Amino acid sequence: MRTKSKPPLEIGWREWARLPDLCDEPILAKIDTGAKTSAIHAYRIREMTKGGRPFVEFRLHPVRKQRRPEIVCSAPIRDRRIVRSSNGAAQARIVILARLRLGRRVRTVELTLANRDDMGFRLLIGRDALGKNVVIHPARSYMLGRL
Repeated sequence: MRTKSKPPLEIGWREWARLPDLCDEPILAKIDTGAKTSAIHAYRIREMTKGGRPFVEFRLHPVRKQRRPEIVCSAPIRDRRIVRSSNGAAQARIVILARLRLGRRVRTVELTLANRDDMGFRLLIGRDALGKNVVIHPARSYMLGRL
């Protein structure tokens, strides 16, 4: 007898997401299967040590083109990577772990910290964060509603 598989998570090319480890505000995210790793808008990035472990403190504006709210976040540093941006430029970035909520699905994902002021979205969700059993409808938006 075959077990019943879960239906796929169906999403549009842009969705509201939450990062409950970092802030309470919903963040408008772009789904980008061309990107392996996800990126969050971060500025005033400051590295420090807490309890002998490397940490990073940064600020973010979850809403594009708005300076409020300004949220102070901190997280352990997981890694440092060279990431190639959409314009082809290589940039060294700090990587952190955070829970990502898309609809009812919650996953712990890697996020690189980058200043995304010039980009249209504060959060870019790459294919590693999506995991398996996800269907993206490129002509649709906000299929999950505002979280």
